[in-house]
Amino acid sequence: MPDVVFVFEVHQPRRIRREIPYNVLLDSIRSRLSVESLEKYIFNSELDRLVVERASKRCYIPANNIILNAIEEFKRGSKRFKVSYSISGVFLEQCEKWAPEVIESFRALASTGMVEFIEQTFYHSLASLLSEPGEFIEQLKMHREIMKDILGVEPLVAENTEFIYNNRIAWILNNLGYKAVLTEGVERVLWWRSPNYVYKAWGCELRVLMRNYRLSDDIGFRFSDRNWSEYPLTAGKYAAWVSATPGDIIVIAMDYETFGEHHWPESGIHDFLYWLPRELLKWDNVETITPSEAVEKHEVKDEIDVPEWGTISWADERDLSAWLGNEMQQRCFKLYQELEAYVKALGDPTILRIWRLLGVSDHYYYMATKRGATEEVHSYFSPHKSPILSYQIYLTSLTLLVAILSHKINDNRIKVAKRLRVDLSRAFQFFEKPGKPVGIQARSLIELLNAIEIVPEKSIRYHVENRDLQKWLTTMFGLEDVSAKLDELIGLEEANFKEKVIEIIRNSIIRG
Repeated sequence: MPDVVFVFEVHQPRRIRREIPYNVLLDSIRSRLSVESLEKYIFNSELDRLVVERASKRCYIPANNIILNAIEEFKRGSKRFKVSYSISGVFLEQCEKWAPEVIESFRALASTGMVEFIEQTFYHSLASLLSEPGEFIEQLKMHREIMKDILGVEPLVAENTEFIYNNRIAWILNNLGYKAVLTEGVERVLWWRSPNYVYKAWGCELRVLMRNYRLSDDIGFRFSDRNWSEYPLTAGKYAAWVSATPGDIIVIAMDYETFGEHHWPESGIHDFLYWLPRELLKWDNVETITPSEAVEKHEVKDEIDVPEWGTISWADERDLSAWLGNEMQQRCFKLYQELEAYVKALGDPTILRIWRLLGVSDHYYYMATKRGATEEVHSYFSPHKSPILSYQIYLTSLTLLVAILSHKINDNRIKVAKRLRVDLSRAFQFFEKPGKPVGIQARSLIELLNAIEIVPEKSIRYHVENRDLQKWLTTMFGLEDVSAKLDELIGLEEANFKEKVIEIIRNSIIRG
C-alpha cells in the first residue's frame, strides 16, 4: 500500500542586472549605501517583480486554491489529502513586497493542518558546499525564523537546495535535530534498492526520503511533451501508475512552478492538478501523507552512504555539475567562498546581505554549459540565455563586491584583521625546513599567536627569514606595517627572537 508524499519546492531568485552601474557604485563607496540601494543597483527588481506577479497569477494562487479545495473536500471523507512545501526565504521576501496575496494563500493552507512545511536554506544557496558549515547552519536558522514569523510553523524535516545531499550534510542536519531529509533517488547510490522506502543516513539517525524521479518528472518535465509516448497525461492514468508502484512510500517532488509557469495553464496542468487527488484517492491502496508522518509510520529499510565526492542532487546528471560543472562556475564559487571570511569579519549587515544574495544557486545554474535537452532547461530559466554572459555578469557583481569590501576593510583594517579567520585552504602551515612540516597551522591572528608559543623557534626563524609569515600577514590580513616590523628581525641572532615576534603580532591585536 504506497503512501504518496507530495513535495513542492517554491523559489524565485533575485536576478542580477545585465548592466550594473559599476562606476556609479564605485564613486559612491565612501557614502553609506543602504541594503536597498545596493540591491537596487545590482539586482533587477523590475524583472523580479514581473516574474513574481506573473507566476502568482499563473501558478501560485490558482494552484494553492486547487490544493486548498481538495484538502477541504477530503476532510469530509475517510481519506485525507496532504502535501508539503519547501519555500525559500528569498521567495517569501519578494512575495511580501509584490504578492502579499500569495502569503495569505499559504497561510490558509497552513491553517488546514494537512500541509507540512519543509526547511531549506533561506537564500536557496550553495551554502552547504562551503568548506565551513557555519553559513549553511545560519541560513537554516534564518529560514526557520521567517517560516515561524510568516506562516507560524517550525519545520521538522529539511530539504537542502535542489536536493543536494551527502553524508556531511546529513550529519549537520542530524545534529540540528531534524527528523528527516529529502533527496534524490539516484541509482548509483541505491544500486538494486528502490527509492520507495524510508532509509537512514550513514553514521547517524537522520531519516532519508528519496524522490521517485521517474514519476515526478512525468509531471514536472514530460506533461507538455507532445512527443512523449504517454502524452497526454491524465490524472486517471497517473493515479493508476502510482497505485501499481511497489514500496512503502512514493515521494513525488517538483518545482511548484510546474503548475502554471513551466507548463502554462493552457496545457491543462491545472485541470490535471484538480483531478489528481480525486483520482489518486479512489484507489483503496493509496494514501497521501506528509514527510514527518512517513518517517514515523514506516520502518527503516537500509542505510544510505553518500560521501562528499559523490554528492547527489535532483538536477541534470543528479550531481553538482548543474552549478559547478565547468571552470567558469568553479572559479566564481572559489572567489565567492574566499570572500566569506572577510565579509563575516567586517560585520557590515549590508555587505553580508549582498554576499548572501550572490550565493543564490540560480546564478551558477545560468552558467552551465550543457548540451541537448539539458541545455534547453538551463536556457529556459536563465534571464541572460548565454552562459558566457551569465558568467560575465556574475563576475562583475563579485568584483564590485570585492571593491566595496576592500574599501570598507581599509577603513577598519585592524578591527577586521583581529576578527578574521581565513578558510582552511589559506591557513598558515609551519615548517622546520622545506618538506618538513611541524604539523601546526593557524587561520587567525589569535591562532597564530597560540601556535608561535609552541612551535620551535627554528621554525619561526625559518618563516621570518624567508618572509613567509610576512607575506601571509600582508596577503590575508592587510597588515603591511606588522610585516615591515618583522622584516626588521631578519638576520637578528638574539636569543629572544621568538618573544620579539610574539610581541609584534600581539601589539597589532591590542591596537585593534
